[in-house]
Amino acid sequence: MHVVLLYAAVLALMFVGLSVRTLRMRRRLRIAIGHGQNEALLRAMRVHSNFAEYVPLALLLIYFVESTGAGPVQVHVLGTCLLIGRISHAFGVSHAHENYRFRVLGMALTFGVLIAAATRLLYVFAHQSVA
Repeated sequence: MHVVLLYAAVLALMFVGLSVRTLRMRRRLRIAIGHGQNEALLRAMRVHSNFAEYVPLALLLIYFVESTGAGPVQVHVLGTCLLIGRISHAFGVSHAHENYRFRVLGMALTFGVLIAAATRLLYVFAHQSVA
């Protein structure tokens, strides 16, 4: 069983939640396109967009890490860091009086996952090429 499936499922549900939040806000504010100079809608849109920009690549890299034989603990660490990072980023960016620590933590964890997974994959590739 692939551990990454757990994180893919949870993050997919989070993506749907962020989508529904943005759609409801659009409906309530009667803004079909763009953000209509509404900061709350702009923030909701950016949280949603940022999630869509980073999570698919991160999940794909975690899947590749798992498929190269990484243990479940390593995959759980990557998945948990990605999940906490995305929650922290969403929380931080969603508030008009933003506490930047949440945003910074979220991006640091997300970048950490991308870098750690990419490094593992390069290491595996290099060692397979030598063998």
